[in-house]
Amino acid sequence: MRYFLCVAMFVVSSVAAVRAEGPLRVAAFRVDVSPPLGSPVAYALTRKIEDPLSARGIVLLGAGEPIVLCAVDSIGIGNDGYDQWREGLANAVGTKPSRVAVHVLHQHDGPRHDFTVEAFLERNGLGGKRFDVGYMRDCIRKVSQAAGDASKQAKPCTKIEVGQAKIDKVASNRRILGPDNKVKIVRYSATTNPAAIEAPEGTIDPYVRLVSFHANDGPVAILTYYACHPQSYYGRGDVTAEFIGLARAQREKDLGDVPHIHFNGAGGNVAAGKYNNGSPALRPILAERVAAGMKAAWDAKQTVKATDVAWRERLVHLPVASHMNADNAAKKLADPKANATDRFNAAGQLAFLQRSKKEGYPVLLTSLRLGTIDLLHMPGELFVEYQLAAQAMHPDRFVCMAAYGDYSPFYIGTAVAYQEGGYETSPISTHVAPAVERVLMEGVRDLLAPTSPE
Repeated sequence: MRYFLCVAMFVVSSVAAVRAEGPLRVAAFRVDVSPPLGSPVAYALTRKIEDPLSARGIVLLGAGEPIVLCAVDSIGIGNDGYDQWREGLANAVGTKPSRVAVHVLHQHDGPRHDFTVEAFLERNGLGGKRFDVGYMRDCIRKVSQAAGDASKQAKPCTKIEVGQAKIDKVASNRRILGPDNKVKIVRYSATTNPAAIEAPEGTIDPYVRLVSFHANDGPVAILTYYACHPQSYYGRGDVTAEFIGLARAQREKDLGDVPHIHFNGAGGNVAAGKYNNGSPALRPILAERVAAGMKAAWDAKQTVKATDVAWRERLVHLPVASHMNADNAAKKLADPKANATDRFNAAGQLAFLQRSKKEGYPVLLTSLRLGTIDLLHMPGELFVEYQLAAQAMHPDRFVCMAAYGDYSPFYIGTAVAYQEGGYETSPISTHVAPAVERVLMEGVRDLLAPTSPE
């Protein structure tokens, strides 16, 4: 049986791998986290559950303290909500929160999880309008318990495989530039605008990447990564895991209910707009296209030599956008005559500023190295250029990126994107400054650096 190496943990760029006493062990967990009827989701109150939401992930044992990777059907988990999710999972499996990665899939008919923003809203007479605190705490409790229970049933990992394949006619870049290199058209998740439909796909990552963990009796868990906003239509309270969740469910069915954990890549500026007019009929079609790509990646998988396991951490500070002003946000939030969405956005700005210090907003970037595989864990609605740049740094490695971790920064563009205009880099959509590109790319470069043997 193959023996793996484990890692000594530091919040720095270098990590030394040391030999473990036994094989890597893996366990998977899945929990229904559908909200109760009447509970607020992203843009409405829940009126129906079209298909269930879930939180799912894996626990890895035998590489130092346990490691947890978790993906949640939610539009966003931020601030103290993000911290409490990681703390709950860490306590359940006996590890540190810094060795837990939590990400959302960003479905727009999913709930939000943010105790910090809710506290600001509650103090200004808006409590319970955007968040259901009881539901949020129940989710953390249930998912943490499931992860803890799963860790006790972990199986020796005898093989890790990887595969990738193109997904056709789903993703397209949201930002269509004009001759002046400014955003001329924002191609959202759905459009009937002929100019937006006819425009090229633009900058995307068309590949779905797959990592599967196997025991002697078969696959234990499948992880997939794909960069694209996942929604087809939304906003009336009909809760759904969307076309990405439907594709995930189809693949589980095809493979005999092997747990499938999907992560949204750096899809902040990528959506299905070129191929989606927002009609209900297109949701299953998009799901079929994604499922076909996932199947092709599974069929193309190959075994990799995961001779070392390294968990890496890099603390960075995201620069605060110049438009962020605590006094202005506080006044807006306290104004009962102001637009409800504007007051909600003001609460989000205050939450971000509250945690930001002189050096910026602190975010812990992490990665899991499994031999030639690197799984990167990133914050916010990250632009796809970050994912493509990470892959280009080490084309000989299998680099997968999960974005939509701590959701507090909202959209995170590239430096040039803040000069181009458009929705994603406007003051209502982003809390960070253009210098964020340099900060994050330095962090990614550190996480992908060669492992130093002990």
